[in-house]
Amino acid sequence: MWVLLGIAVIVAGFVLRFNPLLVILASAVVTGIAAGLDPLAILAAFGKAFNEARYVSIIWIVLPVVGLLEAHGLQERARGLIGRMRGATVGRFLTFYLLARQGLAAVGLTSVAGHAQTVRPLVAPIAEAAAERQSGDLDDAEREQVKAMAAATDNVGLFFGEDIFLAIGSILLIKGLLEQYGISLEPLQLSVWAIPTAIAAFLIHGFRLLRLDRRLNRAERP
Repeated sequence: MWVLLGIAVIVAGFVLRFNPLLVILASAVVTGIAAGLDPLAILAAFGKAFNEARYVSIIWIVLPVVGLLEAHGLQERARGLIGRMRGATVGRFLTFYLLARQGLAAVGLTSVAGHAQTVRPLVAPIAEAAAERQSGDLDDAEREQVKAMAAATDNVGLFFGEDIFLAIGSILLIKGLLEQYGISLEPLQLSVWAIPTAIAAFLIHGFRLLRLDRRLNRAERP
C-alpha cells in the first residue's frame, strides 16, 4: 500500500498549487522509492518513458529552432509576404492551408506541419496580417479569434486527413475495435470511407472561414 503515497503527493501538490510538472515528478519518485526501486532504476524508468514518447523529444528540438527563427524576424517576413499579396484574406489563406494540411496528412506526412512547427511561427502571424489588411487594427478579441481559427484549421486538416492514410494508428485502432464486435474490415475500406468525411470537414470548416472573412470585412475601420 505504500506505493499509493504517490497519489497523496499529487493531491497535496495540486491543493497547494505547486508546479504541476514538479508535482508529477515528485509523485513518480515517491512511488518508485515506495516500490523498492533504487534511484538509478527510477532514473532509467524516466529515460525509457522519455525515449518512447518521441514527440517530447521533437518538441525540445523544434522549439529552440522556432525561437531562433523568430528572433531573426521570421514573423515580420511572414507579415510582409502576405502584405504584398493582393486579394489575400484570412479565409482564403487558411482555406489554402487547410487543403495543404489535409493533403499532406492523407499521404502520411502528419509531422510536416503542426502547431509548434508552422501555426505559431508562420500561419497565425500571416493570418493576423491578412486580418489587419481587411479591417485595420484588431482589438484583443478579434486577434485571439484569428489565432484560434488558425490553430483550429491545423487541427481539422490533420484529424480528418490522416485517416485516409492506410498505415496510421487511428486506422488500426478502428479496425481492432470493430473486430471486437465481429465486424471485419480491411484498412483500405476504412481509408476509402474516410475520404467523404474529409471532404465534408473541408467544406464545413471552409464555410466557417468564409464567415470569418465576412465578419472582418463588415468590421472594416477607417
